[in-house]
Amino acid sequence: MDLYTLSATEAARGIREGCFSSVELLQSCLLRIEQTDAAIGAWAFLDPDLALAQARSADDRCAKGRALGPLHGVPVGIKDIYDTADMPTCYGSPIYAERAPDVDCTVVSKLKEAGAVIMGKTVTTEFAFLAPSTTQNPHRPGHTPGGSSSGSAAAVAAQQIPLAIGSQTNGSVIRPASFCGVYGFKPTRGLISRSGVLRTSGTLDQVGAFARSIKDIALITDQLTGYDINDSATAAVPKPHLSSGYLQDAPGEPRFAFVSAPYDDRLEQDTRTGFAQLQKTLKAYAEPVDLPDGYGNMIDHHRVIHDIEIHQLLSADLVAHPQLLSAQITGALQRAAEHSQEDYAQAIDAIDAVGAFFCELFNEFDAIIVPSAAGEAPATLKQTGDPIFCTLWTLAGLPALTMPLLKGSTHLPIGVQLIAGADQDARLMRTARWLCTLLEE
Repeated sequence: MDLYTLSATEAARGIREGCFSSVELLQSCLLRIEQTDAAIGAWAFLDPDLALAQARSADDRCAKGRALGPLHGVPVGIKDIYDTADMPTCYGSPIYAERAPDVDCTVVSKLKEAGAVIMGKTVTTEFAFLAPSTTQNPHRPGHTPGGSSSGSAAAVAAQQIPLAIGSQTNGSVIRPASFCGVYGFKPTRGLISRSGVLRTSGTLDQVGAFARSIKDIALITDQLTGYDINDSATAAVPKPHLSSGYLQDAPGEPRFAFVSAPYDDRLEQDTRTGFAQLQKTLKAYAEPVDLPDGYGNMIDHHRVIHDIEIHQLLSADLVAHPQLLSAQITGALQRAAEHSQEDYAQAIDAIDAVGAFFCELFNEFDAIIVPSAAGEAPATLKQTGDPIFCTLWTLAGLPALTMPLLKGSTHLPIGVQLIAGADQDARLMRTARWLCTLLEE
């Protein structure tokens, strides 16, 4: 069996048990990249010698009987907005093409502590925003992989690596995971530190991960959680353990809410058909729920927050390098001037209102089921797809998991998104496993 096909869980176990070495695993992944990436373009930076040096160090620890981490010797791709001390971090922009950080961000430090090999930097859209990258969908050339975590989703889908890190400010984990047919997870806001990560919105930015199984999503997320004094969104409180949640049996049959939203008219027919069948299959466990009147306005609140906060980050670059910024970035920076401080205050207040509504809803339901995206990956490289089916959950800061459970009429994947209550990330893993088991029967 080719080692690159292994899940992260299988790979870590195989290395611990001496079935193969980290170097052998890395060599298999590097060969897979060599064979596939010319058509995909998932990597912004890849130094095989640097990756293999880390793998040799991991194998040396094994040989000396030293402590091994849960991801020991397993390669992980890092979105190119996360600072890495031995690799450039360029934010997907020519303005920062020469940027070389001196220290690792908290996420990368935690991955190294868990024994992971930092494989390289995956392609991001410009400043993790809307302008498309050159990465292509691994299932079909000419189709977008989604954004902004384009390279991370594509690399995992192409089996170049078992795990990758992304980020989500709107739909930048869930949408590309859906388009590329992998599992994508954005945990509860504040569960993972963003210290040393590009912040286009201090309010909305959240760390996320990609994998080829729910179990691997739980595994990598557990290595990243924790309080960080350098990120005020984190807190020194107990954290959910997702791997334990995944392994638990549900105490009873879960209850699901199929939530209808004012923007559901954007759904493609394939998604409508798939969800109609899903509702029929789950009719004994689920019921439809409508969002309250006015919740369509939450999309506008999200836009106000993002426009104003990305302007705070990039206004100097707009003045210094206007010719090096995309039309999408420039448009957001110009829109920011149209928003008043009252607009911004109302948008921030809306987060608490949304949180209160869903807190009440999750007293009755284990999870919400909604589409991850409008449909299959669009047949274009000029845009990354509509993020609106992720916007509300990002604004609310709720844990969101997309699973590749549906196929469209052209046989491209369509994700099903599960949402749980704040800090119910472990429960979400348990519920997702129950759902997948039911659908496989």
